[in-house]
Amino acid sequence: MSYARIEKSGAVSTVILNRPERLNAISGDLLDDLHRALVEVNADEGCNAIVFTGAGRAFCAGDDLKEFDKQTESDASIRSHVERIQQITRDLMFNGKPVIGAVHGFAVGGGFEWLLNCDLVVASDDLVCYFPEMEWGQFVTGGVTQLLPQSVGHQRAMELWLLGERQSARQLHSLGLVNRVVEAGRVVETALELATRVAERSVFSVSRLKRLLTMELSADLTRSLELEQSATVAAFATPDAARRVQAFAARK
Repeated sequence: MSYARIEKSGAVSTVILNRPERLNAISGDLLDDLHRALVEVNADEGCNAIVFTGAGRAFCAGDDLKEFDKQTESDASIRSHVERIQQITRDLMFNGKPVIGAVHGFAVGGGFEWLLNCDLVVASDDLVCYFPEMEWGQFVTGGVTQLLPQSVGHQRAMELWLLGERQSARQLHSLGLVNRVVEAGRVVETALELATRVAERSVFSVSRLKRLLTMELSADLTRSLELEQSATVAAFATPDAARRVQAFAARK
């Protein structure tokens, strides 16, 4: 069974996180399968736009805490896990195909970061997003230390990270982080409609637009990814992180 599957409709490919029994929580296997799926659709010359969504009740509930001990058993395992998370950001952003997120339920931690890596976002009205990393003694990834302050400003970005308060789809829309808010059940349909419109544009012009924007970001974003990786590896290795994650898991 693959934890990321692809569905094709004309010139639009939909990449679906496929671990619904765990709310598409991030595991090593999910990261590997998602990377393979994104490499495939990025290489598909018949695909002009990508929809990115999750199966079941959530888009992505963030790191799977049941894998925390496995992820942190050695420096090598920590670094490997973080590198695979960062690779998904590169797959989403450093290509010429526009990515439309169809996000519902929960988009937490890494799921929130992947939302911010999309070019357009359709959110369902039941969406809940937040960053739990500061509470857990961990660190954000996905290039968001570069992307989020550019979008919402320094103070608002710090508020989102430091307080970790839950954000609704409407709140994210008011911040300019999502493009559309629709009723639950229509999020994929609406994202496909947008993706189909985008796919009908000039492939050359759309691809060049995304690549030029990415080039403007690439040096700073690449540096941010490197710094985030170092901070995340260090955070995972601290006894405080293990204690905080265990305490959170026990409350759940």
